[in-house]
Amino acid sequence: MLIVLGLSLGQSAVYSVVQLLDKMSRAPLADATSTLNRSQSTREYFDLTYQLLDIVFALVPVALVFYFLSTHVPGAKEGSGSAFARLGFNFARPGKDLLQGVGLAAAIGIPSLGLYAAGRALGITTAIVPSGLDAYWWTVPVLILSAMRHAIVEEVIVVGYLMDRFGKFGWSVPAAIVVSALLRGSYHLYQGFGPFIGNVVMGLVFAWIYTKTKRVMPLVIAHAVLDIVAFVGFSLFGKAIGLG
Repeated sequence: MLIVLGLSLGQSAVYSVVQLLDKMSRAPLADATSTLNRSQSTREYFDLTYQLLDIVFALVPVALVFYFLSTHVPGAKEGSGSAFARLGFNFARPGKDLLQGVGLAAAIGIPSLGLYAAGRALGITTAIVPSGLDAYWWTVPVLILSAMRHAIVEEVIVVGYLMDRFGKFGWSVPAAIVVSALLRGSYHLYQGFGPFIGNVVMGLVFAWIYTKTKRVMPLVIAHAVLDIVAFVGFSLFGKAIGLG
């Protein structure tokens, strides 16, 4: 578990704390900016290449999770089934997952915008720019892929995998939910304390829902919808609606 976190969101959490301290030591958080989906080259097709490489390699820890949960790993219980089915990351019930995911996105997204505005007013949240990419023909497709990447990485690892591991460690369900939610909030700290609080609340809700459904797919859909609206909406309309 520590290997997976060290290669993915645990690493992000450490960097996020350092970035928060860096920003706070320079100026008030209200004066700082957090840019998501940054451009990595002034040359169009090199930028596209870097963006796609980032997306692909970010998914490697997810592949590692499914390998660790696979019945092919020595010592795994025979007949325990597919690792994808174990976490509910499959298309076994597409209609229901889609409906739940979109509904959850609406329930989380609207309050998140209010929390962002409140955080900005209180000076505890940085200005969030959901997309720093230049306007190319590939910008919107890459932003959609980026949103899907974030959704898969976060929900599979922070909810599905960690809740599975914590259960094996003998943790209580409430403790597992709280730790999962705090980790989600911690790797958003670079955006300020408002997004930390918002993502902790989101993490509590998502992890609780997972304990009831044992499926991460609705959570992946909800997260992807939230990020697609934020990333693509900003790219097309230039409006800082960011949800990290």
